[in-house]
Amino acid sequence: MPKSEKTALMYAVDLLARQDQSTAKLREKLQRKGYEEADIEAAIARLEEKHILDDAGICARQFEFLYNESRSSVRQIVLKLQQRGFDRAMIRDCIPKDTYEREKAAALRVLSLKYKTSADPRKMMTNLYQKGFDLDAARAAVEAFAEADDFIE
Repeated sequence: MPKSEKTALMYAVDLLARQDQSTAKLREKLQRKGYEEADIEAAIARLEEKHILDDAGICARQFEFLYNESRSSVRQIVLKLQQRGFDRAMIRDCIPKDTYEREKAAALRVLSLKYKTSADPRKMMTNLYQKGFDLDAARAAVEAFAEADDFIE
């Protein structure tokens, strides 16, 4: 093997050094790069054995970051993590039991960035619903936003 050609394991480690990846996404990237299936499976097995590749841990960290730092609804976060290759059941295990207050706060942030307090409540509700917010949390956020003349994020 020439020095410039990396093994599947070396390429996978390079990818993981830049950003956490799910097993599914890592496998997909290795396949696109043209590695043999046996080499891909061996690389993934080695990374899992060394606890470098841990879907449950990576999923939990990414969920927590998106949940605490973004203005996305829980539904949007779930879809984003599914696109990153995580299993729906694994993602569901990360969701706290009560998300109402967090959803309401995130919806208020969305409204504050897009609307004036005098905007049409129906338009605001539609926007929040399209972004995946729970109906009760969206309604409460619209009501609170309309009442707040000086809402600051």
